[in-house]
Amino acid sequence: MGLPIPKGPLCQSCAMPMEKPEDFGTNADGSRNKDYCRFCFQKGKFTNPDATMEQMIDRAVEAMATKMGMQKAQAKTMASAFFPTLKRWRK
Repeated sequence: MGLPIPKGPLCQSCAMPMEKPEDFGTNADGSRNKDYCRFCFQKGKFTNPDATMEQMIDRAVEAMATKMGMQKAQAKTMASAFFPTLKRWRK
């Protein structure tokens, strides 16, 4: 089973597809932030600034299992390989 290809950019913190204007987070001035989703970034700040990459991976695994019907082990492998490439987690 192939994975659906997102229609828009991905959040650079949690990898959520951002397909609609309301999916995007907001900057301090209220403008739309192009890098982060509304769940991760609001009013110019991360909503959970102390979150670790591992915690975000665990959240993503749950979403991938629930919304995409993936096995959790497969989702964990994919997320663990992909998350270090996201802007928030790059070293």
